[in-house]
Amino acid sequence: MSESKDFLRTIVEADLKSGKYKKIITRFPPEPNGFPHIGHAKSIFINFGIARDYNGHCNLRMDDTNPTKEDTKYVEALKDAVQWLGFEWKDNLYFTSDYFPKIYDYAITLIKMGKAYVDSLTEEEIREYRGTVKEAGKRSIYANRSVEENLYLLERMKKGEFKDGEHVLRAKIDMSAANMKMRDPLLYRIRHANHFRSADEWCIYPMYDFAHCLSDYIEGVSHSICTLEFENNRDIYNWVLDTLELKPPRPYQHEFARLGINYTVMSKRKLIELVEGGQVKGWDDPRMPTIAGYRRRGYTPSSILNFCEQIGIAKANSMVDVAQLEFCIRDDLNKKVPRVLCVLDPLKVSITNYEGFEEIDAPYYPHDVPKEGSRKIPFSKEIYIERDDFMENPPKGYFRLTPTQPVRLRHGFIISCKEIIKDENGKIIEIKAEYYPDSKSGSDTSGIKVKSAIQWVCAKEAKTVEVRLYDRLFKVEAPEGIEDINPNSLQIIKNALIEPAVINQKPDERFQFERQGYFYADPIDYTDETPVFNKIVGLKDSWGKKTKEDESPAKPKAQTKQVQVVGEVEPMNEEQKKFFNKYTEELGLNSEVANILAHDERLCCFYEESLTILDISVNPIALANIVVNEVARELKEKQVEELKFSAKQIVELVKMLEDETISNKIAKEVFEKMLKTGESPKQIVEASGLVQISDPSIILPIIDEVITQNPDNVIKFKAGNTKLLGFFVGQVLKKTAGKANPKIVNELVATKLK
Repeated sequence: MSESKDFLRTIVEADLKSGKYKKIITRFPPEPNGFPHIGHAKSIFINFGIARDYNGHCNLRMDDTNPTKEDTKYVEALKDAVQWLGFEWKDNLYFTSDYFPKIYDYAITLIKMGKAYVDSLTEEEIREYRGTVKEAGKRSIYANRSVEENLYLLERMKKGEFKDGEHVLRAKIDMSAANMKMRDPLLYRIRHANHFRSADEWCIYPMYDFAHCLSDYIEGVSHSICTLEFENNRDIYNWVLDTLELKPPRPYQHEFARLGINYTVMSKRKLIELVEGGQVKGWDDPRMPTIAGYRRRGYTPSSILNFCEQIGIAKANSMVDVAQLEFCIRDDLNKKVPRVLCVLDPLKVSITNYEGFEEIDAPYYPHDVPKEGSRKIPFSKEIYIERDDFMENPPKGYFRLTPTQPVRLRHGFIISCKEIIKDENGKIIEIKAEYYPDSKSGSDTSGIKVKSAIQWVCAKEAKTVEVRLYDRLFKVEAPEGIEDINPNSLQIIKNALIEPAVINQKPDERFQFERQGYFYADPIDYTDETPVFNKIVGLKDSWGKKTKEDESPAKPKAQTKQVQVVGEVEPMNEEQKKFFNKYTEELGLNSEVANILAHDERLCCFYEESLTILDISVNPIALANIVVNEVARELKEKQVEELKFSAKQIVELVKMLEDETISNKIAKEVFEKMLKTGESPKQIVEASGLVQISDPSIILPIIDEVITQNPDNVIKFKAGNTKLLGFFVGQVLKKTAGKANPKIVNELVATKLK
């Protein structure tokens, strides 16, 4: 255990010292409705780790209270993930469904105490009666039912005599509570669905807030550790246990910050969409942030555990750079895996002055890795090198093979180019080269100086392999969904060549393909006939470099990334010049956007039609940006007449953005609905309740609530941690489902925290 303790371990130690608990029992309670992801790995690490550190144990409990989504395959995936990460539950595997009879008995006790009632309001009425942050709720008229009537109705609910949603069981707490979750929360709902364990035995199922705390109590859990989104649920947790006056010791809930990683989604709903929509090839697709995906890609348990340890356990949510996870696997493998030679894009090299065949001794590990091992690399007259390791007309600073510059073959000889062979299209298909017999690595007496060594394989002995180059699944830091998928997240190379020593290695072997990255034999698709290797991670963070280049205003490449026109931009004709000048000089569009509009006749016509509808309050620049991005995307595959939206609707959408009726995020959601339904933005916004909240009188009480609930972060902010401003703004936006005006929220939060 680390010498510096996180806040959870501080709590555990204090509880042990005071005698509150004699034994530490934690639990990992996932819902078996999907494969566990990297966020679950953090929870596994915390719950099992704390139990291990204090000689206790951690229960693995399946929270199987929703029969419509759960499945045995998810149970097995969760068990497999815990074991793979190196933890054991021994005999402590439980299911919430094991406790259904006991939980039902507790519900009867609450009814008899006058603390629960059967409610017959509709779902919409329950939501309406709950009130708002500013206004107290109104208790249901059905709360006045007698104990006998409530018991009678609950028994009939249990027997399946009512339809789904016809009745619910609610706790009777406080309809004016500041914490809206305490406004008579639901305890049971009717579900006529087959449960994967209890079949059709039950027609009612307990809600999470009711089942969770009671399951913890039944199992003797001491510390119920969960993520921050359950912070407001803690009041219900305590109310249930306190009201039932259960015999101590009882568990207490403690919250930590959930894991957020950029370029990654961890919403189960979105992960299921990726799997069911075919954007990935299953839950264990190596691009998925699931533990199964990382495992198949070649990540090691120790790299994931090291990552969890490095990011620590915090009380405030934050975003972790995915590069930190990539660093952990890179750092782990660097000390462990053998280095081998592989050529992904082969270019033939014929060494004209070499005859025969030999095997070159080569170490698997560099001198700074504390491991030993070597193999024989076959060498002959014909070899293959990486295509980009030769350039006919190299730029300055290129140190590999050129017509005038020799290079060393890794572990082998120095060669120099003597002739370039091209096909009828001018593509280089072969290099004629000569080698220097006295230049062999380790015994070089040639005196020839070279600045780099390149990988190569023997043409006769090399093995053909399939290599899958995996990259980040999403191309943006904060992906919303499939529209943000990186189209280059998988590249399959069918005819890569590898040195023969790599084939037929022991299972679960990983390699560094020199100058390429770290690779892993795919545990499912690999066969002796068709070896398949997955790229785990590159040798360095290439995305960091990409991001810097993309953000640099000095580089024109970053500008052209937004352009919809493919290839060279043709010179403008007179008509196009007229529109270009109008857009830049009269309307103030930047030259790039004006270029796109002027060159594309359909976009230009659409924009011109939009301008005729435009009123003085709408900015033509904002309109142009939507046309060259969103509209242009649709016109790539459709004709204007096939579009379900009109120029008038696009103007209406821009106007709603301009007057801050909706936010940019909501605008994207509205546009996607326009594509499918053809409804006007106004209809969509009104029907879906998406109007942006800009009234300070509505936002301020929500800010006050967030500040009250996070006193530790308030202290940290006032002590100088101004980065927490984003945390408070995020919490307010979350409570308003993203509808609050971010600009106004920022201003109001900053003022409140002064």
